[in-house]
Amino acid sequence: MNFHHKLGLAALILALQACATQEKPDPHAGHTAAAPQAAKQEMGGMGGMGGMGQKMHDMSGMAMASLSPAAAGGATGLVMFHAKGEDLMVHVKASGFAPGSMHGFHVHDKGNCASPDFSSAGGHFNPGAHPHGPQDAARHAGDMPNLQADAQGKVDQKFVLKGAKLQGETGLVGRAVIVHADADDFKTQPTGNSGARMACGVIAAH
Repeated sequence: MNFHHKLGLAALILALQACATQEKPDPHAGHTAAAPQAAKQEMGGMGGMGGMGQKMHDMSGMAMASLSPAAAGGATGLVMFHAKGEDLMVHVKASGFAPGSMHGFHVHDKGNCASPDFSSAGGHFNPGAHPHGPQDAARHAGDMPNLQADAQGKVDQKFVLKGAKLQGETGLVGRAVIVHADADDFKTQPTGNSGARMACGVIAAH
C-alpha cells in the first residue's frame, strides 16, 4: 500500500470515529430532559397534599370527649362537638344512667379528669363572669341543657350551644365536660344544685 492509500485510509477511520462519537447518546441527557417533568409531577403530588391539607382544615371544626365514670360509678359515652356558623352542634351518646333520670351537664374550666370525684376539672367554664343559668338567659359559657336518659338508661341527645366556639381563649377544646348525678335547676348559684360529678371527659379537637 503506497503512502497516498495509507493517508486516505487513516482519514476514513478518523471520520468514522467522529460519526460514532456524535451518534453515541449522552448518558446524562435523559436525566436533564426528565428533570422538569419530574418536578412537575412532584408539584402535582404537592397539590394532592394541599387537598389533604384542606380536608384537615375542614375537620378542624370538630371536637370530641370520651366520658369516663367516677370512682363511685357513673356513665360512659361520647360527646361530639361540630362548629356550625357562630354556634356549636353538640351530640351526646352515653349509657349507664338510671332509667328516665335527668342530669346536669356542663363544660368545666380545666381539662383534668384525674381525681376520683373529678374535682380536678374545676368549676364551670365562665370566661364572661356571668351567673349560672339556662340557654335563653345570661349564663356560663359552659352551661348546657340537662341530659335526659331513656327507659334503658341511655342518652342520645342533640342540641345547639349558642355563641360557643372550639378554639381560642374562650374555646371549649382542652376543657372538660362533666355529667352530674342530679338535674340542673338553672337557678342555684353557681352550679345549679346538680349534685356529684358522675362522668368526665376532656374535649379534644379532631
